[in-house]
Amino acid sequence: MIGVPELAALSALADPARAEGSAAYHKAPRPYLGLMVPQIEALVADWRARLDVPGRVALADALWASDIHEARIAAAKLLTQARIADDEAVWALIASWVPQFDAWAIADHAAAAGGRRLMAHPERLDAVEAWLAHPNIWARRAALTFALPWTRLPHPKPADEAVRARVLGWAVRLAPDRDWFIQKAIAWWLRDLSKHDAALARDWLAQHGATLKPFAQKEAARYL
Repeated sequence: MIGVPELAALSALADPARAEGSAAYHKAPRPYLGLMVPQIEALVADWRARLDVPGRVALADALWASDIHEARIAAAKLLTQARIADDEAVWALIASWVPQFDAWAIADHAAAAGGRRLMAHPERLDAVEAWLAHPNIWARRAALTFALPWTRLPHPKPADEAVRARVLGWAVRLAPDRDWFIQKAIAWWLRDLSKHDAALARDWLAQHGATLKPFAQKEAARYL
């Protein structure tokens, strides 16, 4: 069965004491091995080097299905790559994970992979926009975190500016949601945007900042 050797490699590095702390910190009810991210990255680098794209997708699927915290992070990192010639299967797998998100760490590693696939094919934002109405708060949050790469462009093209405006509209829709992680994601988007387009972030806050919780307003304006 694919994935068994890779899961064994992860398990061989397990640290029970760290695993207990990770379980208490992340709170999501799943197995934890107690690995540090650099340990996962070292393993993933080896797996990526010896697998083609279909092989990576198959392995990522198996790692994710294990429901082990570190394996799910490894699955996301295995698919985090700027250029993939034929990435339909990669995107489909990452998008299938979104409704299963239940904690920030795994969700954010998956967003790093998904954001690259969105940048490669911005038309996928149409599907991402549907997540705004998802009953899972982590899926709603993912609409913003997957689109974070657009905040970090130093020289956006007109199409990129249009995406920024679109996602800022999503932030308006999500702002009434009082969940801490939703508020944090909006603030994160605006904070990162302000580093490259302070005027746009400042304008959004002037118009809609009062709809955010005070901590989110402060975080969003940190660099303004």
